[in-house]
Amino acid sequence: MSQIEYEQLVREILSCTKCPLHRYRRRPVPGEGRLDAEIMIVGEAPGEKEDEQGRPFVGPAGQLLTKILNSLGISREQVYITNVVKCRPPENRDPTPEEIKSCLPYLIRQILIIRPKVIICLGRHSAREILKLCGLRESEVSQISKIRGKIFNVKFMGEHDVTVVPTYHPAAALYNPRLRTYIAEDIKKAIEIAQGKHRVERSSILDYLG
Repeated sequence: MSQIEYEQLVREILSCTKCPLHRYRRRPVPGEGRLDAEIMIVGEAPGEKEDEQGRPFVGPAGQLLTKILNSLGISREQVYITNVVKCRPPENRDPTPEEIKSCLPYLIRQILIIRPKVIICLGRHSAREILKLCGLRESEVSQISKIRGKIFNVKFMGEHDVTVVPTYHPAAALYNPRLRTYIAEDIKKAIEIAQGKHRVERSSILDYLG
């Protein structure tokens, strides 16, 4: 059933005209990876290379992400990778609230189809939108520098228990190389949680905001 639901979802994304971004795109970028992945990685929006190929994280930031995953013993093929917004905003600008609102139902469906153990949020837009869907207030999750590396054991959309680990977007590390260490540390933690090597007790989401 998940495969059928997923294929229908991809068809909807490929033909989507819900927001103005469809006027500028070359290819929508639904996402790729295992439908039974324990780890789901969610970025913000496609860039130029992603728009050309219709695949997530294949440009410079994606190459850095792949290197980090490989250094931690994980391949792209073992995870599922997508973005909050499925079409490239012009000039790689931040997606608008209206564009995010239009695309968010697709991401919700992806998460509920795949039902990962862990979601790694790359960047502030991803962390904010996903954690809001898990019941947190926007004011609690608006600054990625304050929540990166924290572990949020939450219930997504009130029905799926998942651990969310936010970190910086790899694109930021292209301009600030010191962030690469933080990203690698955070992704390593997320992988260990998925593998059962990092024990986290279930508790209130607010316990992780201190």
